[in-house]
Amino acid sequence: MSAVFELSSLSYRIMDQADLAVITAIEESAYPFPWSRAIFKDCIQAGYQCRVAELNNTVIGYAIFVNAAQECHLLNLCISPPLQGRGYGRQLLAKVLADAGHNGAACVFLEVRPSNRYAMQLYQSAGFNQVGVRKKYYPVYNGREDAVIFARQL
Repeated sequence: MSAVFELSSLSYRIMDQADLAVITAIEESAYPFPWSRAIFKDCIQAGYQCRVAELNNTVIGYAIFVNAAQECHLLNLCISPPLQGRGYGRQLLAKVLADAGHNGAACVFLEVRPSNRYAMQLYQSAGFNQVGVRKKYYPVYNGREDAVIFARQL
């Protein structure tokens, strides 16, 4: 038996410092080795493309990406764990790809943990292809995990 749910559209806006508490809470609930509040603050201050996704005026996710030299590097994309698997990550990714293209990017790169099979499936289904591996890129409890590098032309 499959779950039935209604997919509501998300709204998007630029992340600001007032969002840091909720963003950090989502990050900490989603990952065993989360970004710190200071990292998010630095991304905002550095002028990275920092977006929040809202559902009914509540922040449920975010994306951080950088456009430079006709490339976009997606640094972080996350939906609150209780709302994952409902298509919101796909909607947020589509928004990032559209924004990257409007900002002049011809391709998008990202890294993902091979152990994050849901993210791997999302990116592959969105047209990303594996283009490399970064050895021992991510921390894990007993050492380091490789990162799979994905790319997609826009």
